[in-house]
Amino acid sequence: MHQSIVHIALVVKDYDEAIDFYTKKLNFELIEDTYQPEQDKRWVVVSPPGSTGTTILLARASKPIQEDFIGNQAGGRVFLFLNSDDFWRDYNDMIAKGIEFVREPKEADYGTVAVFKDLYGNLWDLLQLNDDHPLAKRGK
Repeated sequence: MHQSIVHIALVVKDYDEAIDFYTKKLNFELIEDTYQPEQDKRWVVVSPPGSTGTTILLARASKPIQEDFIGNQAGGRVFLFLNSDDFWRDYNDMIAKGIEFVREPKEADYGTVAVFKDLYGNLWDLLQLNDDHPLAKRGK
């Protein structure tokens, strides 16, 4: 059996500002931006550069209850984990582009990690897994 998670929905305030942040600040690729007139919404998918795994569906909040979760989808915990093949390259690039880090880089048993906020305040780990980490081995 082979299954995979295709998309993670991330509730956003505005499609265009979210696209701008993810493509210009995090260097993600815009995979799809299709208007769906029957629902008056857009299907917007972004992905880290070179990734062949799970993508992020930027889903504009369409109800007041959804708006309450913009920037706090995980209740203040780290929500998403961005693995890099070169932590310091990406960390320095993100700093230069004004990304706010709320926890400075540190070496952990599993690799190098720092925590940053996206444009709405969701917390992300930027990490580089050690070569002997089980997930690092899966990609090779």
